[in-house]
Amino acid sequence: MPAYSSIAALLVSVFLLIAGNGLISTLVPLRATLDGFPPLAIGIMGSVYFFGMLTGTLAVPLVLRRTGHIRAFCAFVSLALIATLVLPMAVAPLPWIVLRGIIGFAFAGLYAVIDGWVSAKSQNENRGRVYGFYQIVNFSGSALGQQLLTLADPHSYMLFSVIAGLFALAVLPLAFTRAEEPPVPAAVRLRLVWLARTAPVGAMAALVVGAANGSFWSLAPVYGLGIGMTPAALAVFLTAVVVGSALAVWPVGRMSDMYDRRKIVAACAVTGALVEFGLWSGSALPVAMLTVLGFLLGCATFVLYTLAVAHTNDRTGPAQAIIVSSGLLFLYCLGAIIAPPIGSALMGKFGPSSLFALNGALHFMLAGFALWRILLREKAARVPREERVAEGGSGLP
Repeated sequence: MPAYSSIAALLVSVFLLIAGNGLISTLVPLRATLDGFPPLAIGIMGSVYFFGMLTGTLAVPLVLRRTGHIRAFCAFVSLALIATLVLPMAVAPLPWIVLRGIIGFAFAGLYAVIDGWVSAKSQNENRGRVYGFYQIVNFSGSALGQQLLTLADPHSYMLFSVIAGLFALAVLPLAFTRAEEPPVPAAVRLRLVWLARTAPVGAMAALVVGAANGSFWSLAPVYGLGIGMTPAALAVFLTAVVVGSALAVWPVGRMSDMYDRRKIVAACAVTGALVEFGLWSGSALPVAMLTVLGFLLGCATFVLYTLAVAHTNDRTGPAQAIIVSSGLLFLYCLGAIIAPPIGSALMGKFGPSSLFALNGALHFMLAGFALWRILLREKAARVPREERVAEGGSGLP
């Protein structure tokens, strides 16, 4: 219980923040498609968002070291809020590409603060469950965000104003919390080679999941409209994905606390790939069946990043929480930058459903890598956090 009480205010902020981000992540490509933006520009908007996140991961440790978690959180929220308000004032490909990059930069800081805070307040024995609970809040906020799409016409200012309001509200719980924030990071640079050597499956999962998730969230609205979904049906499909993620993440996290997390990664990745190949070959299915497949997709694949974070933090120390969070986010963003233009090109050449052929192949590759690592090396012992701190300090030179 102490782990949950120490992050209660943070979780309220997360819910509001992710509700706004869930809405804007769908609204921007949907509005761009309706306004006739070129498909390549929409794919680039997805990549630039994650490029902004990638550059943000380089700045986050320094910002946190100078300001602390709460003030850094407030600063990054303000940046995202301002960019959101400018979006409906400049509806054109180039301004939207720039603004999506700014929002991505801001959310890199927000996710690093959130993940680092959760990791610092959890232990190896309960990390999967704590992360699972955090992700339930995350996905619940995202599900709400998808449903808010039905409040108004995508062409109106109202939806952008709703997003800005949610971002502003997200500042309040942390601004008034009396909970102690985690210590500032001991170092301000990434160590990606160290991260890959310490937890190869965690690093590879972050990269692959970034590619698959980046493609999905950047191009799913294009896919939905391309196969004839209405905006309302698309919102239901995306909500089903998020609801599946929210329902599965806690039991999957609990199971990963009991067994080798790499085996859970492999099982979820294989299951997700099979569902994605079903979506690839079944674009003519009724919307209800596609929605069921979307729910299963969320259950299987959108829990993978949580597993990657928990697996990696098992093998590091609490003083490295921000470095681990920033490093995994960097790899996630790298994948998410590369994949959306590839997915967009495949969709343009082979049809909208080819998005899921790409993602299915990515998840099969991840499953194969996890199984190879399991055969290559036995499950690593999860060293108690006290021993890691005593033996290695921050673990950084």
